[in-house]
Amino acid sequence: MTELELTWELPTAGLLGLAAAAVAVLLVLIIGARVHAFLALVLVSALTALAAGVPFEAVVPTMLSGFGGTLAAVALLVGLGAMLGRMLELSGGAQVLTDALVQRFGEDRAPLALGIASLLMGFPIFFDAGLVVMLPIIFAVARRLGGSVLTYAFPAAVAFSVMHIFVPPHPGPVAASGLLGADVGLVVILGLLIAVPAWVIVGRIFGGWVGRTYDLPVPEILRGSDHDEDAAAFRSDPTVGTTLSLLALPLVLIFLNTGLNALATAEVVSLEDGWVRGLRLLGETPVALLITVFVAMYVLAWRHGRDRGLVDRVVDGALGPICAIVLITGAGGMFGGVLRATGIGGAIAESLESLGLPLIVAGFVIAAIVRMAQGSATVALTTAAALVQPAVQAATDLNAGQLAAMVLALAAGSVFAGHVNDSGFWLVSRFFGMDTATTLKTWTVGQALIGIVGFVGAGKVAHHPHRVHAGSGQLLGGLQSTIRT
Repeated sequence: MTELELTWELPTAGLLGLAAAAVAVLLVLIIGARVHAFLALVLVSALTALAAGVPFEAVVPTMLSGFGGTLAAVALLVGLGAMLGRMLELSGGAQVLTDALVQRFGEDRAPLALGIASLLMGFPIFFDAGLVVMLPIIFAVARRLGGSVLTYAFPAAVAFSVMHIFVPPHPGPVAASGLLGADVGLVVILGLLIAVPAWVIVGRIFGGWVGRTYDLPVPEILRGSDHDEDAAAFRSDPTVGTTLSLLALPLVLIFLNTGLNALATAEVVSLEDGWVRGLRLLGETPVALLITVFVAMYVLAWRHGRDRGLVDRVVDGALGPICAIVLITGAGGMFGGVLRATGIGGAIAESLESLGLPLIVAGFVIAAIVRMAQGSATVALTTAAALVQPAVQAATDLNAGQLAAMVLALAAGSVFAGHVNDSGFWLVSRFFGMDTATTLKTWTVGQALIGIVGFVGAGKVAHHPHRVHAGSGQLLGGLQSTIRT
């Protein structure tokens, strides 16, 4: 039940029909009528709010709530990440690291190298921030080796996605683990054993097909003009070590936050201590990226005698190209927020509760349908976890492995088939230079495949918890075999 007082309340079937109709109208406007995505999202959000019974005086506040909430989560990360990315691009750091990657792994395995790097970066860092930080490296590799940008970008994006959805310390699996009483450490281990094969299947295999099928040029969003005098003046050709250090710095800071949380859970330190709170602040993603941006300014420019006005123009130039991306992403969050305000997630979950499905299947289905209906993976995951919590608590015969498998099944459902009501959909679409139809055929299908692979993996753990160790060995062996081929 939504906290918003609606003029009228639609039944679950009506809410589902409304959500489907809203998505259909949105696609017709964007794909058929070629209305700008930002305008179409704002218009459809307003119409959906009115059709759902949101009072006239509450329509705009409801829209702004979804818009503002998304921007609060995305704008800082994307903006700071774009600044860092532009400095790495224009300084030559991205090219230097690209040359090193190609020399080490070879041209044929460059997508593999980018994917593995993204898996490692994706452990502590959120999907959107990690993707933006990696973009200059991805684009530099794509320019050097040629072919579709999706050949290189898609495996990296999938890597960030699977880590974000399956592996703590990301908020979704952590929240679900808390609600269901699952051991977070075990969720980390099993989450990795599901995330890595999911990346191999979706990022490596399906991503390879995507790259061969959709030939898209490398976006110039971070590069600027080749004839830009500021770009030429900013170049400093940093070493590989310097470039890697800049990429690693936010990871180290974020790991600091994560590590202190783990120590607090083990009662080694107290979260009430001032020094702990201070160090955790340094590990908050926006703060970590802010620190990294200033360090990059010094390392890439100031210590080489670059004029401060030049540095200011370079970082300022990073913001203009991403404004459209941020606004469209915010509008996608607005659309999803309006759908959530109608209470569609809770209504769907309550309706599915009585179907009598096996517990793990019910959790997956609930999370998947809520995800497709309202867009937010985190909301879908926590909604489904809260709903199945009583049944999980009543099932006293569930062991630790099965509880962790339940969390991962919910996570798999929450990532299923992200589309136009998901802010991440628009982030990927605009950064990779894809139109809406292409994004649906690639990213949405890829997200559905991640959900299916994740659910199959969780199901195997749930039904054979005593085979977890043996299964992990098989999975890793399969991964090694796939990498070799």
